[in-house]
Amino acid sequence: MKVCIAEKPSVAREIAKILGANTSHDGYMEGNGYQVTWTFGHLCTLKEPHDYTDMWKAWALSRLPMIPPRFGIKLIPNDGYEKQFHIIEKLMQNADEIINCGDAGQEGELIQRWVMQKASARCPVQRLWVSSLTEEAIKEGFRNLKPQSDYQSLYEAGLCRAIGDWLLGMNATRLYTLKYRTKQGQVLSIGRVQTPTLALIVKRQQEIQNFVPEQYWVLSTIYRDTLFSLQSNDGEEDGDEGKSAKNQRGRITNEEEGRKALESIKGRDFEVTSVAKKNGSEAAPRLFDLTSLQVECNKKFSFSADDTLKYIQSLYEKKLTTYPRVDTTFLSEDIYPKCPAILQGLLPYSALTTPLLSKKLPKSKKVFDNSKVTDHHAIIPTGVNPSNGDLTLNEKRVFDLVARHFIAVFYPDCKIATTTVSGRVETQASEGNKKEKLSFKATGKQVTDPGWKVCFGRWVEDNDGWHLEKKALRDDDEKEEKKDDDKMMPAFVKGEHGPHSPTLTEKWTTPPKPYTEATLLRAMETAGRFVDNDELRDAMKENGIGRPSTRAAIIETLFKRGYIQKNRKSLSATETGVALIGLIHEELLKSAELTGQWEKKLREIEAHRYDAKQFIEELKQMVTQIVQDVMKR
Repeated sequence: MKVCIAEKPSVAREIAKILGANTSHDGYMEGNGYQVTWTFGHLCTLKEPHDYTDMWKAWALSRLPMIPPRFGIKLIPNDGYEKQFHIIEKLMQNADEIINCGDAGQEGELIQRWVMQKASARCPVQRLWVSSLTEEAIKEGFRNLKPQSDYQSLYEAGLCRAIGDWLLGMNATRLYTLKYRTKQGQVLSIGRVQTPTLALIVKRQQEIQNFVPEQYWVLSTIYRDTLFSLQSNDGEEDGDEGKSAKNQRGRITNEEEGRKALESIKGRDFEVTSVAKKNGSEAAPRLFDLTSLQVECNKKFSFSADDTLKYIQSLYEKKLTTYPRVDTTFLSEDIYPKCPAILQGLLPYSALTTPLLSKKLPKSKKVFDNSKVTDHHAIIPTGVNPSNGDLTLNEKRVFDLVARHFIAVFYPDCKIATTTVSGRVETQASEGNKKEKLSFKATGKQVTDPGWKVCFGRWVEDNDGWHLEKKALRDDDEKEEKKDDDKMMPAFVKGEHGPHSPTLTEKWTTPPKPYTEATLLRAMETAGRFVDNDELRDAMKENGIGRPSTRAAIIETLFKRGYIQKNRKSLSATETGVALIGLIHEELLKSAELTGQWEKKLREIEAHRYDAKQFIEELKQMVTQIVQDVMKR
């Protein structure tokens, strides 16, 4: 008998139906030579300190660090879990073969391996590895089962992650609680990823609180109904004239000089010195990995990272989208032949897909790149008609984003024409000062062909080019349109001149913005560094803190422990959170960059480039050193 074990009852039912295991039993399905059973996510966990020795039952500084000679696992105390485990145990001990049907990722591998280990399974084990739960994908997966040994490094990486979290969390939490708590019963929770994430929020909050605004003035002028902004003369043909009143960004830092500049150009003609037109293009947005989907959903719908994960996980289980816990925005090349069928299945989007299906789909390296895909590809639709699924409103919103991004990558680039007009005004000579020429600039961008943008709104063409139809705009579309700045400019000619209306506006520098869940997810992905470039962000993902599948849970943990709070979209640290980070002097515990280096090693373990035993030894040494350092203070 072949025993298949899935991670959830719903997934097990789908597999059982496809395999013909249609007879229901308590805790499993049977038929056609298969028994299909399930876990409820984690059934097992690492043992707690008191499970190793009574010495670790009581919290005491003298008993730190706690480092078990060998880590063990145990069942999570829960009547339902224990009952299901004993059913699994009996099936596995009588099996001829086990097929691991857990989620195809690091955590899924760990969940199932621990259950098999606890059940003392001895028969051969095969691995089912699928990226979607459609009937076709599951059948193909069963035709291509792999030996479990092929995924040993994946298990080792997951095990190292769990042991690392145990070593640091158990020891540092007891250490700081016993050393620094201010009241009985208070627990100061420290975590390998949780604490650096909290430190990011606290640091940003302190930057905001300590920010000292600086006053400056902006000199601008309106010529032919177009706003021109003052530019720095650095590197321009007019040499160094006018530098005293401006800094390198064209800002005026002295009000008196600003007012002199304003008065000096009143009544003087504005002259156009150059008109430059440049045609460009904008590629479609990338497909989603989990983090970018969470970022987009937070921006557009204010969904928390945890909510977005729940919605996309539900869409995966309803067979509408592919495996969600991924960290790549690319597809493997073997997906390309399947794309026409996927597009055909998106019936509600037929107005967008029909033009694509009338010809061969383009195959871009920006989308299909085997070198950028490891275990799973980007999140895309499966081609199952979404009208067949019972979707909530929020699930529909998430599916709509995934579907439109997938369709958009097969559309042409958006064509853009950018016009930059430079001008200058010769100032009046004043006593003791010679004439100067102040430079101004205006830029306008026009969409000449929307290309992929038709996938995200209704575009109409008029004499001024292409524009989003106003009645079709949602709030987020309006923001996007303003950001794109697709305004038409009058036709300017070099050398023309005429009257203008200058103004001097007082402004103040602004502090950094608080983190939102969207910006915090990006900061976790890039170990706290601000990175706006997709390619550079890809390169930094290996050093990100947490994994795409765990970042939402980390943020939720910070909320539950009272370390952070939310005001609308903005995140801030509570007094407790700020105080905790203030207590921690060890950079290893709170540095996103250093934690990112550990994450990189975990990825290298998964890729056979780093030794798991060495990683655990390094963690033991690190925890021992932290305990010694804190005890000395």
